[in-house]
Amino acid sequence: MTKYSKDLGDNRHRESFGRYFEDFEVGHIYEHRPGKTVTEADNHFFTLLTMNTHPMHFDVEYAKHTEFGKNLVVSPYTLALLIGMSVSDISQKAIANLGMDEVKFTAPVFAGDTIYGESEVIAKRESKSRPGQGIVTVRTIGKNQRDEMICTFIRNVLVPARGQSADDRDPRY
Repeated sequence: MTKYSKDLGDNRHRESFGRYFEDFEVGHIYEHRPGKTVTEADNHFFTLLTMNTHPMHFDVEYAKHTEFGKNLVVSPYTLALLIGMSVSDISQKAIANLGMDEVKFTAPVFAGDTIYGESEVIAKRESKSRPGQGIVTVRTIGKNQRDEMICTFIRNVLVPARGQSADDRDPRY
C-alpha cells in the first residue's frame, strides 16, 4: 500500500507515503492517479524554462503550418509529468533515480490532452554495494484520454529497505 499512517501516540497519527524495497513485487502494476490535463501555459512555461526555442511549442502561427497544425507539447514535459505522477507509487522513499532507458514518445501530446500513467515492476534486486537498499526497475507507460500510448520508459530507482529511510530516522517524518 502506498499510503499509510504512523501511530505517534494516543489518538495521534501521521500520514506517510511511499514503498520500501520489500513492498515492490515483480509484475505489480501501479496506476498513477489523478491524471493531468495539459494546458497551453504548462507547455509554454516548461518550454521557456528549459530554453527550448523551437517555435513548434509556443508560436501558434508557426505551428499552423506544420503537420500537426497546432502547438505540440514539448516532449521533456511529458516525461517529467509521468515521472512526477509516479512518485507516490514508485519513488516517494527513493534515495536516487539511477537512470532511465528506452525513452520513447509514441504519439504527439497537445494542450487539452489529459495524461495518465502506470508503472509495472519488471525487476528488483538488493544492492551489492549499499546494504539495506535495493534497486527497483519499472516500465512506465503514459496514455492520453483516448487510451492512446504517448510515452514509455524504463527507470531504475534506489530504494531503502524497511527501517533504512530518512523518514525512519527523523521523528518529524
